[in-house]
Amino acid sequence: MRRPLLQFVRTTANSARDLAPIAIVIALFQIFVLQQPIPDVAEIIVGSVFVVVGLTFFIYGLEMGLFPIGESMAFAFARKGNIMWLLIFAFALGFGTTVAEPALIAVSKKAARIAAEGGVIEATDLAIKQYANGLKFTVAFSVGLAAVIGVLRIIKGWPIQWIIIGGYVIVVSMTAFAPEEIIGIAYDSGGVTTSTITVPLMTALGIGLASSIKGRNPMIDGFGLIALASLTPMIFVMAYGMTY
Repeated sequence: MRRPLLQFVRTTANSARDLAPIAIVIALFQIFVLQQPIPDVAEIIVGSVFVVVGLTFFIYGLEMGLFPIGESMAFAFARKGNIMWLLIFAFALGFGTTVAEPALIAVSKKAARIAAEGGVIEATDLAIKQYANGLKFTVAFSVGLAAVIGVLRIIKGWPIQWIIIGGYVIVVSMTAFAPEEIIGIAYDSGGVTTSTITVPLMTALGIGLASSIKGRNPMIDGFGLIALASLTPMIFVMAYGMTY
């Protein structure tokens, strides 16, 4: 009982330490640059406490649950020796975690509303919902595909730099032909997908798989899935904008 409590306290202290520079920067600019008093100090303090507590529970939950389960399932599929099931699991993991990403849900809804206001789609609830869902599931499919490519890369030992370079050549080429309205959303989609849910599970999958395959180094081969998950949404979202 004492050990988990001590670990929780340590995690809380680390969360407060990590957030302290943000609070200091905001306070300094508010007081010395804007030269205005900090509004609603009590609410800001309470909100900051909630942020620290929430971040602590999130990190603690990752260490207790998501990282271990991701690594253990990667180990289990690798021991089974069935590449097809491993690829299906990787796609389902990438797709499922991305669909559940709060940042992607928020951005897709906002993008749909802006598209309606700009006349790109009809300004009806149905059209906005369809556009947002289409954008969300397009991004989710692309991250699932990225997970499959990442798993194949770990299994086959492919160098990641050539995959990334080739991907960004495609991104740059598509930028010249994609509608202007979708380019910014496409570039941002790579960032919003790699957020609170996707990153821990995808990282755990890569590290667990690299650790379970003979000849693979978790430090060299276990990482890189997040880079692929950031790259593929840009390609697919621009394709979505070109065909919608």
